Amino acid sequence: MQEQSPETTIKRTRSFYIALIIMLLPFILSVNTDLAHFAEHHDTGVPSGFFWIIFIVDFLILLCMVLIYFYKKAGAVLLPFAVLLHFLLHNFYLSTTLYADMFLLFVYCGAGLAVIIPRWKAFR
Repeated sequence: MQEQSPETTIKRTRSFYIALIIMLLPFILSVNTDLAHFAEHHDTGVPSGFFWIIFIVDFLILLCMVLIYFYKKAGAVLLPFAVLLHFLLHNFYLSTTLYADMFLLFVYCGAGLAVIIPRWKAFR
């Protein structure tokens, strides 16, 4: 059994939970937008394959948030790239700017990194 140093055993504080919840809110808005576009995709003429891709990217964003909760570096690194991919897909296929994605990136850079950076040594 491997002993953990005091640097790597950092508890999750209230601010850590609040930052994750604040990051989860714009994500939920983004998924809601995706579901609304999916419900109307016959009227808009968007290929149905786009929605498979966009829902996979939504799942990837959620997976990144779960990885951040479990102190995995992959989640902290991949989250901005997944959100940017989601934003670009919406821009390309639907010609819409998702402000929920931009807000999620803003919250990640502000609140998310404010709780991730002090705990970075605990991330594996």
